[in-house]
Amino acid sequence: MPQDQRPLSTIYPVCHRLLPVALTGLDNPETLPQILADHPELIGRTPFLADLARIESVCFQLHQRPSLIPASVTTCTINPTLELIEVQWGRLPEFLGDQSLSPEPEPGMVLVYKHPHDHSVQIRTPGQDDLLALKIISEHLDSRILAAEHQVTPGQIDDIVYRGIQQGLLLAPPSTICRGPEFPHGTVTEPERFSAPTFTLQWHLTQTCDLHCRHCYDRSQRTEVSLDQGLRVLDDLYDFCRARHVFTQVSFTGGNPLLHPHFNELYQAAADRGFMTAILGNPMPRAQIEEILAIQKPVFYQVSLEGLETHNNYIRGSGHFKRTLAFLELLKELQIYSMVMLTLTRANQGMVLELAGHLRGLVDRFTFNRLAMVGEGAALASAPTDDFSDFLEQYQEMAQSNPHMGLKDNLFNLLRSRQGLELTGGCAGYGCGAAFNFVSLLPDGEVHACRKFPSPMGNIFRENLAEIYDGPQAERYRSGPDECHDCDIRPLCGGCLAVSHGFGLDVFKKRDPYCFKDTGICPEPIRT
Repeated sequence: MPQDQRPLSTIYPVCHRLLPVALTGLDNPETLPQILADHPELIGRTPFLADLARIESVCFQLHQRPSLIPASVTTCTINPTLELIEVQWGRLPEFLGDQSLSPEPEPGMVLVYKHPHDHSVQIRTPGQDDLLALKIISEHLDSRILAAEHQVTPGQIDDIVYRGIQQGLLLAPPSTICRGPEFPHGTVTEPERFSAPTFTLQWHLTQTCDLHCRHCYDRSQRTEVSLDQGLRVLDDLYDFCRARHVFTQVSFTGGNPLLHPHFNELYQAAADRGFMTAILGNPMPRAQIEEILAIQKPVFYQVSLEGLETHNNYIRGSGHFKRTLAFLELLKELQIYSMVMLTLTRANQGMVLELAGHLRGLVDRFTFNRLAMVGEGAALASAPTDDFSDFLEQYQEMAQSNPHMGLKDNLFNLLRSRQGLELTGGCAGYGCGAAFNFVSLLPDGEVHACRKFPSPMGNIFRENLAEIYDGPQAERYRSGPDECHDCDIRPLCGGCLAVSHGFGLDVFKKRDPYCFKDTGICPEPIRT
């Protein structure tokens, strides 16, 4: 039925009920708002009906009109269905949902649009942030310039735009941190497994550390990043993530990142740019943690334990076990998400499940990484390769009743695929995420695909992050081992390049030595 033949009650359900007089025979129902505005005598005691009719007319048209929302955009843009309606009465969106409310005489605007996610029609009174978000995008304003003009942080400006996207006022382009078309899919079909919404910079601010662990990957002397260099890094990271349409996380580590002389300034600068922040460090005094909290609550604070008390203290130093447990209590008190990481070796594999049980209720997430025989870690013995699948199975079984136990190792997915269980995100959410959704930055500017083994791709003090990320060496690390190319679960596995390197294997060719996809005995390390 054409619109001009539809009854008024269909187009204007609320207005029609409130009209004090019956209006019939209109040649074009679309003219009702103007008729009510031109003839106030028709409105009676409901002087806001002309505004209300205009809102209902736009809503009806949006319901009837084919969607104008594109499937994808290349830059942040205003929702093409958005209508801004100037009104003389306030609280009209609320009144449409509840006629017991009373509109108030107050000039303003009402936003009517289809939400891009579910195509439902939204009716809202815009706040100042809504209008600012629309202005930023329509006028192509630079967040950092705007932040300086208004004496706020770029992160605050970007948050306004992000809320506009969440509310459906704006359309955002998809992440361009994506696996390339040549990347093997195997049997994994979910699109979200190949595109990352967040990019993480694991930033090793300093080599300085208050511990000297027996498996430390790197005790070399490196020039410490200065404050000015650090600020330039954060600006470069900001530009990189904006261009790739992804959120940003900076995971501060070291050494012990809190021992860097400008840690608080750099942490503040990351927060000011709207970045999520996390810390991979050691137990520290309450006062330092409260200073961090005053800037921005970290997404998580990760510490390490290497087994039960005696063995842990042998690896990390006398008294470390009790200090760490006390620190976990502090994080719990301060409501900071806590993570404990264990480096799995031949000596501590038998302690893992007992330690996990001991930490229940004390830590939010417990995981392990296999030893990479790199640096001082080369002097330790790796966990046995021939029974690794059995260990994973025992761990996974215990994890079913211990929700803090995470299935981080990529090879859990090999086990789960055999068992017909749903796959997890693996080590970094996308199997091996080296040079894909994260990179590691060392104090002297070296950028590595993964910190656990030498995997240099460039230097951020000589090249920008985009040049390094798009470079051929980064692409080689993203591609992973040739032997993994035809694996059904490649997008969520890829093994561990650092472990392969520690075994003396070519990480671009050979698969993870612990992989149990085929029968047979896994190789032992190649000692040189």
